[in-house]
Amino acid sequence: MPLRLPDKLPAIDLLKQENIFVMDETRAHSQQIRPLRIVILNLMPMKVTTETDLIRLLSNTPLQMEIYFMKLKSHTSKNTPIEHMMMFYRDSEELMKQKFDGMIVTGAPVETIPYENVDYWKEFNQIVDWARHSVQSTLYLCWGAMAALYHFYGIPKHQLPMKKFGIFKTYPIDERLPIFRGFDDMFYMPHSRHTEVRETDIDKVDDLNIIASSPEAGVSIVSSRHGRDFYILGHLEYAPDTLDNEYRRDLGKCDDVALPQHYYRDDDPKRGFKVSWRSAANLFYSNWINYYVYQETPYNIGDIR
Repeated sequence: MPLRLPDKLPAIDLLKQENIFVMDETRAHSQQIRPLRIVILNLMPMKVTTETDLIRLLSNTPLQMEIYFMKLKSHTSKNTPIEHMMMFYRDSEELMKQKFDGMIVTGAPVETIPYENVDYWKEFNQIVDWARHSVQSTLYLCWGAMAALYHFYGIPKHQLPMKKFGIFKTYPIDERLPIFRGFDDMFYMPHSRHTEVRETDIDKVDDLNIIASSPEAGVSIVSSRHGRDFYILGHLEYAPDTLDNEYRRDLGKCDDVALPQHYYRDDDPKRGFKVSWRSAANLFYSNWINYYVYQETPYNIGDIR
């Protein structure tokens, strides 16, 4: 929660330089409090699992939030009961008539398909274009990140010889950014992808900034528009057993999948996995909500519906 301090207190400017959220009395009395509105475009096949993973992280803040789930009109999920979709999801066409404080666009199991051949590519483009003027800040995850980078900036994806699979050391490029408040010099991030985007392509675009990178996994987090958009190439939202489930699912079925790196104790699935990314995940999502969604939301306009 923000610190509420007297107007013009000298400490306010000093604390802001340390990324401490402070609110002077003028703003405290003038803002109209309402729940933050977060919309999730869930493109993953196992939607209930992804919903649970994201809500777990979003709940790690005392701020009130209203969560909306968006579904595509151009694609029907085959792995989630239609009753679940009808009860909890709304069509993109309906939600795009509204405005939201934050948005999360998930990954999708279509990495090896050219973007233009994905059956919902046109609708995806319409949604992310809408988000640019109707959402305060957006998180794009894995395929969602690569697809958005391609759509907005023409950044290509490159096929990997082997699936990037495991938990990898990741380093913030600029630890002063509010999104990294409370982070250590190094954190861990799960990756599970067959393709990558490359630093050489991203460096050609002035609006894009690589803000976290991994010696083994490469580009990890990219930002644009001063934090209005974040592109996360990994899966901080993954539950402890997700990589284990993926490995056992694909074992013997996929040629480019090996044992997930730095995940099992002594690289032995029989010894179980170790969780090393949970604290970074909670910090990242809390910082996103607190600094890029809540603080930047124009509360003086009242209800943004």
